[in-house]
Amino acid sequence: MKATAVLPVKRFDAAKRRLAAGIEEKRLAPLVAAMLTDVLEAIGGARAIERTILVSGEPRAQTIAAETGAEVVPDPADEGHVQAALAGIARAEVEDADCVVLLPGDCPLLDPRELDRLLTGVPERYVAIVPDRHGAGTNALVLSPPGAILPAFGEGSCARHVAAAREAGVPFAVEELPSLALDLDTPADLIALTRELERRPGRAQRSAKALGI
Repeated sequence: MKATAVLPVKRFDAAKRRLAAGIEEKRLAPLVAAMLTDVLEAIGGARAIERTILVSGEPRAQTIAAETGAEVVPDPADEGHVQAALAGIARAEVEDADCVVLLPGDCPLLDPRELDRLLTGVPERYVAIVPDRHGAGTNALVLSPPGAILPAFGEGSCARHVAAAREAGVPFAVEELPSLALDLDTPADLIALTRELERRPGRAQRSAKALGI
């Protein structure tokens, strides 16, 4: 079973406000664009992904998605992460997708091989929750079928997704993927990403360039 990747992406000017203390404002939007490009390239290298859908009201994100072969679902109202995720899921269901994986645009270290492992052997009814490096948030969510549970992103979402799967009676697992653990929300995350890119040259090259590495 192959999966459809769904990426809800905020407008660049509204994204990553908490990072403002760690990076010059003029460098913030280029960094967000670079991270999204690295993520889309990684998804494109995953054999388990048959289609990628980006949901965004950001013209620059839409252009990046189109250049990498992703389908674009406009989100002119920019109603929020969950609503964008639901719009992407609905589009995937129109295309008869059996499984979707909700992915962030700010995990530039994403390894396509890890993504393939996550999606290998997914049963017909299953939920996989990939937590952030703190164990509280959700950085990826595998839904088989696409409507297995409703996504509930935000602070404490990992526990909410576990509870939703239990309530729905859907088999689930919490799957830790190193390359999906680090998303960028705070200056501390920015420091962690910079150190990782310096330690392992060649990864997330566009993000590294945007950070001056």
